[in-house]
Amino acid sequence: MARVSPSEWTSRSNATQSFIDYVLKKAINNYPARLATPVMTADPSDLTRPTDTSERVPGESSLENQAPAIAVETLGLTRCFGPLTAVDTLNIAVTTGSIFGLLGPNGAGKTTTIKMLTTMLAPTAGSAKVAGLDIVRQAVEVRRRIGYVSQMLSADGGLTGYENLLLFARLYGIARAKRRDRIINALQFMGLGEAERTLVRNYSGGMIRRLEIAQSMLHRPSVLFLDEPTVGLDPVARHAVWQHLHELRTQFGTTILMTTHDMEEADELCEVIAIMHRGRAVAVGSPSSLKMQVGADADLDDVFIHYAGGAVDEGGGYVDSARIRRTIKRLR
Repeated sequence: MARVSPSEWTSRSNATQSFIDYVLKKAINNYPARLATPVMTADPSDLTRPTDTSERVPGESSLENQAPAIAVETLGLTRCFGPLTAVDTLNIAVTTGSIFGLLGPNGAGKTTTIKMLTTMLAPTAGSAKVAGLDIVRQAVEVRRRIGYVSQMLSADGGLTGYENLLLFARLYGIARAKRRDRIINALQFMGLGEAERTLVRNYSGGMIRRLEIAQSMLHRPSVLFLDEPTVGLDPVARHAVWQHLHELRTQFGTTILMTTHDMEEADELCEVIAIMHRGRAVAVGSPSSLKMQVGADADLDDVFIHYAGGAVDEGGGYVDSARIRRTIKRLR
């Protein structure tokens, strides 16, 4: 795999720093005045985060040591788009330090739920708390405590793995003195230490996904949201991602809320799953308990079909199909 030479590395590092400074200054100048607590300080050369006061150590469950017992809670959470109710009075509770899965056919409301919980989309009705904070009234604080990996590409193929993480480290406001160690540790943790100077365009699909997870974990979030984290990956890459997600939960106590269509993935990773159908959570429980409810010999495919209405809904339409195909294409 081609690597950037030492001389080119120095030149690229200087150029990357200049580019990041420019992006941050533009972001600060355009930051909405109505937000009383900005995520970034006025000086991009010395960004700090009030919640990042010390290094996390294995076993800690959040940035602030006092994590609530319930990391994510929704009460009647609803989102409507005109006459369409995409999420309908959703009630779920995710225990701190657990891996929770949202399953359901296309159009069931999984991604809309994730967008509300990550403050990208305001609910029409109901409420939700993430890390003990209200997603509407305390949206800025919520963003400081979460990581998010969407299906869309968030890594820049024209940058190396290290440069991608450097950009995110500065956007997250990680103190200058901590950046390099934090980046190197994240790359090594995700099995990418030897690829730090390799352009991301030369990464495999599994490597890109692991890099995106590393990006989302740089600031030590207490809750990590993953939208179909292994879609489009081959079995080897998929199992590698699973292993690293297990390690994140074990070593850092990270709470993970993920969506997936992969029943094997849900069975392997999730302590609790919620099956969504037409905007509602129609079944919630551990994979084993839900299988027992359907039948002694049932697997999660049987559970999914049973609770999703007896037959797999082909919903989602053109936009969802195009999005999924783009995701698969860029990971190959």
